[in-house]
Amino acid sequence: MRAALSIGLPGTTAPETLRALAPRLERLGFDALWLNDVPGGDSLAGLRVVAEATERLGLATGVIPIDRRPVGSLDLAGIPAERTTIGIGSGGARHPVAVVADGVAELRAATGAAIAVGALGPRMRRLAAELADAVVLNWLTPGAATEAMADLRHDSRGRAERVRGVVYARTISDGAARAALQKEADRYGSYASYAANFARLGIEPIDATINRSSALHAYDGIVDEIVLRAITAGGTLEELERFAETTAQWRSEEPAA
Repeated sequence: MRAALSIGLPGTTAPETLRALAPRLERLGFDALWLNDVPGGDSLAGLRVVAEATERLGLATGVIPIDRRPVGSLDLAGIPAERTTIGIGSGGARHPVAVVADGVAELRAATGAAIAVGALGPRMRRLAAELADAVVLNWLTPGAATEAMADLRHDSRGRAERVRGVVYARTISDGAARAALQKEADRYGSYASYAANFARLGIEPIDATINRSSALHAYDGIVDEIVLRAITAGGTLEELERFAETTAQWRSEEPAA
């Protein structure tokens, strides 16, 4: 089973870049555009731009840290709920599972959009299986994603609707971006929570990235959606357009036997 294929960008991406790029993603057949909510950027403001520029493209945040941006402060106006997924995470909260559980409940009361939970460990994945519409798995190899999805299916048994598994993977489409990809991997490897998870899984951060079509196809049959977090040398619109064209071609290729 082929997973849906989406593109991920930082929430700091300029509105004019989003306005130009989003219609092309829609034409190329990508499922959604995920905007990663980071300091200095507003993923929801970016999604409003994307919504105005497209008709069918899915809209998603991946993910909003609700210790920094509480649910009550989120401006959801102008974002069509029927094609939106609001992804939330605990950020640096002292009681992360409780904070996210409360956040999901608040969002259910505020919007009809789908709700995704960013989950690094098993306790948060269990919460997502019980309460959310999707779980966002970050920095996982296909093998680690297989184990996480098995846990998700076990923990969500009995629910009427399938809980979607989304893997968010840093991706390059040409060699010029290799140094930028390594820098991103090293940055996440320096964070204590991620470093502990990499050590538990026995992998290096760079092992959980994508740089060719076969690495993309390796997640098919494991997760429901693959989000290619676009890493380019300079983050220009031209580079992002080439990234989209190349990775769309990867999807059209048959996986190696």
